[in-house]
Amino acid sequence: MPNNGKPVNGQENPSFFDLIDQMPPPPVLELDGKHGPRRLARLRAAWQESWEEGGFFYQRWEAVFQARHGSWHEVASWIKAAALFGGLSLIVMMLDAAGDIASATLKGLSAVPAANAGDGSGLWDTVDHPVRLFLADQAAHLAVTPAALYAFWQLTGLLGLVGGFFGNAGARIAWLLFGIGSLAMIWSAAPAGGRAAATGLAALMWALASIFALRGLTLRPIVHNHPPQYQFNPALHLHATLPAPAGDDDFGDETDNVRPLQR
Repeated sequence: MPNNGKPVNGQENPSFFDLIDQMPPPPVLELDGKHGPRRLARLRAAWQESWEEGGFFYQRWEAVFQARHGSWHEVASWIKAAALFGGLSLIVMMLDAAGDIASATLKGLSAVPAANAGDGSGLWDTVDHPVRLFLADQAAHLAVTPAALYAFWQLTGLLGLVGGFFGNAGARIAWLLFGIGSLAMIWSAAPAGGRAAATGLAALMWALASIFALRGLTLRPIVHNHPPQYQFNPALHLHATLPAPAGDDDFGDETDNVRPLQR
């Protein structure tokens, strides 16, 4: 008899179709030479039999119920295969959706009209204006609009700040690269007379924002003290022989009275 999956409670696990073949024909008369009522009755009887104790679907349900309390190695093979197939399908769907979202975002950024570069007045504009000028100058040599570059620059900083706050290592690396690149762009595009001030102001702003982006990061090495797995207990054992007392020859040879002394 073919088996499907692992036996439950030491019993064989017949398939649902084997149960249909083993079911006795019900007392249903043929109508006009058609076997439909008889087949439907056998199918219904096999369905009810499979849900009884020791049946096909009963054992499958028991395997699912026991999987909640067991480890991965104790789970039935068909449950593992179904879980892996479902997980891979979900990953493929998420990657496909992420690709569509990224494509739509890039198209939207390319279609955004050029943003106003501003006049460079104000504390924030002192830092933001050189970045806009640098990106606009570089976009003239690239197949992308200045607005798209500026929007991508802002998006990178936002994701690095939020992801770094939640402790994501990749987001923190992106935040560090965002800050270094921003300082380089400001130093390159800022006026010569105020280049140092604009770059220093940008560095201070980046350092203040790093309080949130690099929250919990420490440069102190982490030392893990693990107790030894094996404990060695030295012990000294002394073995000595005691001579037999005089006059005890009747009780045997001296070698019979030799007793080890252990400390």
